[in-house]
Amino acid sequence: MRVHICAVGRLRAGPELALIDDYLSRFDRTGRALGLGPVEVREVEDKRGGGMAAEAALLEKAIPDRAVVMALDERGMVMSSPDFAAALARHRDDGAQDLALLIGGADGLAKELRARAALKLSFGKMVWPHMLVRVMLSEQLYRAATILAGSPYHRV
Repeated sequence: MRVHICAVGRLRAGPELALIDDYLSRFDRTGRALGLGPVEVREVEDKRGGGMAAEAALLEKAIPDRAVVMALDERGMVMSSPDFAAALARHRDDGAQDLALLIGGADGLAKELRARAALKLSFGKMVWPHMLVRVMLSEQLYRAATILAGSPYHRV
């Protein structure tokens, strides 16, 4: 199952990008044998200042046809890492070819995009900068792959 991180904003060189690249390359290596990956980051940017509606239109175009959609949203479900890994495995096992993980801009995701999501996921009750959410999501993708691979670190 190919994974697409569809995010508002362009990430420039810096520590966040270095962390994302590291975690996503680890995910690709670990996930390949599990039928997960590769990961593609699809960045969109509203240069005209159209707000959340314009960002939603750009994100819609970034979502592959027939992809399962998960939205990162502060109102979403707080999950454990094993539960997130299980959700990925469930979609993969159900035959999903593509998974789109949506990260909105400073104002979040438009209501229509949230409604389209099969799962709305929250990284807690606090609001996080969207660039930092990319880092956390990348790490959780890698962690999910290690959980599904049966890493001794994650065994109960």
